Amino acid sequence: MDWIQASIIALIQGITEFLPISSSAHLLFPSLLLGWPDQGLTFDVAVHLGSLLAVVIYLRKDLIRMVEGLCQWQQQKRLNQQATLALMLIVATLPAVFFGLVLKDWIEVNARALWVVAVTTLAFGLLLGWADWRSRRQHQIAAMSWRHTLCIGLAQALALLPGTSRSGITMTAALMLGYTREAAARFSFLMSIPIILAASSLMTLELVTSAVAVVWAPMLIGLVVSFASAWLCIVLFMQVISRMGMWPFVVYRMVLGVGLCWLILPTLS
Repeated sequence: MDWIQASIIALIQGITEFLPISSSAHLLFPSLLLGWPDQGLTFDVAVHLGSLLAVVIYLRKDLIRMVEGLCQWQQQKRLNQQATLALMLIVATLPAVFFGLVLKDWIEVNARALWVVAVTTLAFGLLLGWADWRSRRQHQIAAMSWRHTLCIGLAQALALLPGTSRSGITMTAALMLGYTREAAARFSFLMSIPIILAASSLMTLELVTSAVAVVWAPMLIGLVVSFASAWLCIVLFMQVISRMGMWPFVVYRMVLGVGLCWLILPTLS
């Protein structure tokens, strides 16, 4: 992989990781349109770490408050709001981890087809639009309950299907439960931290135990580009949804889904 390929793939990963438009759908295009080979495990680790670093820095104040809340809980033996939020994030991550371990092999064999990505891109894009239109948008994260946490966590597990979009489906669920757009997005970003950390840890373990040679230049490019693009996307996304809602991304998903269907047509003839 040369530096141009590394930069473009890392840019795609960084831009699409936190937007409700599906990173898996977009990462198909380099191989489908340009014939590029799979970027490999080492590069996957680098771009995921870049995305993780971006969201951690953006949400650093929230994370510091949660750490302080957990420390206070330990000292005072009384559960507080920030410690509760931290525990909720763990609970919200469990369904995706469980179903990911159980269904990983089945998904690899049966759910990676282009038509699956096209269908999920369209279907869950429309669901996001419906949720944004119908949502009461009155709750903040402080109103998050354990029932809502579990519902959003179960929704996150659906993102195991390529094309669904982890951020898209969790924001959809939060909107359907009556949370504001900003609260839905912020909780989705918080939920991304343990799930990306878990995925990166598994990939790192696989990398360490394999005989794959590490090529450092593409990894460094991937890390830097994915970090910068992911951080910028988070900042701009929060500004866009406060003014325009989710509909720009719904429309984009419709265009993307139609484009994927167009790519499928030659294989049906």
